[in-house]
Amino acid sequence: MQIELNDTNASEIARAMVKARIASGSPAMDMVLTFVVITDEDGVADALRDATDLAKEHPARVIGVIRGSGRGAATLDAKVRVGQETSGESVLLRMSGQLVKHAESVVLPLLLPDSPVVVWWPGEAPADPAEDPIGRLAQRRLTDSEASSKPVHALRAVARRYEPGDTDLAWTRLTPMRGLLAAALDQTRSKVRSAELVAGPGNPAAVLLAAWLEDRLRIDVSLTEGSYPHVSEVKLHTDAGDVLIVREADTTTFSVPGASERQVPLVTRTVPELLAEDLRRLDADDVYESTVKHMLEKGTR
Repeated sequence: MQIELNDTNASEIARAMVKARIASGSPAMDMVLTFVVITDEDGVADALRDATDLAKEHPARVIGVIRGSGRGAATLDAKVRVGQETSGESVLLRMSGQLVKHAESVVLPLLLPDSPVVVWWPGEAPADPAEDPIGRLAQRRLTDSEASSKPVHALRAVARRYEPGDTDLAWTRLTPMRGLLAAALDQTRSKVRSAELVAGPGNPAAVLLAAWLEDRLRIDVSLTEGSYPHVSEVKLHTDAGDVLIVREADTTTFSVPGASERQVPLVTRTVPELLAEDLRRLDADDVYESTVKHMLEKGTR
């Protein structure tokens, strides 16, 4: 069921959600969190589609927030949807005027009680997500530096103000690669002396991967630019020989000293898959925190 409200307020929106829930047979009873998406008109369709896909694994109340112009009188329009091929419910808020400066006052009454709150910025994010008025409401705050016009700059800006609960999707994209490297080191059991990375220019995941390797292995890592947009090659120099991972599209070649070369799947995951991984843990990611702190201390990339 879908209900549209014009020039409304948070109380009317809450009543509309109850009405839609009852009319749809109370599908919202099993929701486990509130997922707030802060986006703009250009990105709202893709962002809400991704959030709806996410809700299939993590049933959630999805709240989309579009902040319009801060000029003029305060206005609030809303679109409420319950059911319709999703296990949760969603509301899209469009606000303008003075209300833009107090968006949290509309979002707060719509949060699920006694449930975690996650805020996601699919596009440009604030430099300090934890101090954003809506970000303060959340246990987890997700940004995506790759969506920025200056990805590495955006990653560093957020990292300087890191608070427990912050995560960037560039880090989440590294999970398969990090797992593969960990498996390689389990097989070689030989000390790593240094490492080389090849990645596309301005790739925040590559910067994080280099910082992670340096921080965990206490080695120097060189990062050079390649033609492939993502991390295309990782070479670990060990006492027993080189560990080598070469990636081309979704085909990855993997070799360790003393073993034959083999191919392993390392596919590019969708945004809903990345979000779903992040929401499987709602506590702070200590490894990510250590990595971004090392990245800032190194400060050369």
